[in-house]
Amino acid sequence: MFFIALSVFAQEEEKDDKKFTISGSVDAYFRTNLTGPNEAIEDGDDTFFLNPGTSFANRSGFSLGMANVILSYEGEKVGFVADLVFGPRGEDAVFLSTGSSNIVNQLYMYYQVSDKVKLTLGNFNTFLGYEVISPVDNFNYSTSYMFSNGPFSHTGLKADIDLSDDFSLMLAIMNSTDFTETNFDGSYTGGLQLGYKDQYLNVLYGNQTGNSDATFQVDYTGGTDLGDSFFLGINATYNDTDGSGFYGAALYPQYTISEKFGVGLRSEYFGFHQEDFDDDTVFAATLSANYKVDNLTIIPEIRLDSWSEEFYFDNDLEPSKNLASFLIAAVYKFN
Repeated sequence: MFFIALSVFAQEEEKDDKKFTISGSVDAYFRTNLTGPNEAIEDGDDTFFLNPGTSFANRSGFSLGMANVILSYEGEKVGFVADLVFGPRGEDAVFLSTGSSNIVNQLYMYYQVSDKVKLTLGNFNTFLGYEVISPVDNFNYSTSYMFSNGPFSHTGLKADIDLSDDFSLMLAIMNSTDFTETNFDGSYTGGLQLGYKDQYLNVLYGNQTGNSDATFQVDYTGGTDLGDSFFLGINATYNDTDGSGFYGAALYPQYTISEKFGVGLRSEYFGFHQEDFDDDTVFAATLSANYKVDNLTIIPEIRLDSWSEEFYFDNDLEPSKNLASFLIAAVYKFN
């Protein structure tokens, strides 16, 4: 009886241990401009480095990404996620979230009310867009203009509802976009996501702190398998606050050559709009490869950004609309 009881206890303890997990990633990269200088540029009183201008992977030479540690517990009905980041990529992400602490990427708890309804309270990454902060879940290492213009994170309460086997609904009430730790002036933003077979229509609406006008953003994110080895991802977004904002669309074709190797292209058109001004637009093409060695992914990447205005400098420090750059990154995932 003693050994039977001990065995049952050990099995139950083992099951409980499996509910608590530690996972995450580390990444680093090398980047260089091909059609522009890599050293600091002095323009009047300003000093800056030339880069595409999107979030992350903007430093020249060898640089660090981030260390990501995710602590999570999954109970029968309740659980939590504490997603912590360290290093330039993580610091840039939480810095862009106003009022955020230096290391918290996500921090939330959830309650599985029923088989069809789950409530989540806390700070969670945005539900809009195709790309995410962690490089583990992106095929390309550098990020798009749509992703870089946000939102990044939200703090609030959301309800995920399974309407059927194919349809899902998410409703949320949140602080102003990227105000992750506090609400300064009583402004709240509503969020909605309608999903159908991995295709998602996302809507964000509400007054933002520091702006008396409401922000409206509608976003479509989806993708489909066009064969056993070919996947096509799609993202389109439109953002407006009192006549000013941004818009864009991107295709993400990805081809799997083998279990270890695949190639993908991000083709993006993006623009800023403002009443009484011409739109500033950019076309950016990013070709990436993913080579996997166990839990390590090596990502070589060539990127071309072409703006409607002279946004860059060439190697002779003459104004230019175009910038070609190259990077190679390494991303290690653990769990």
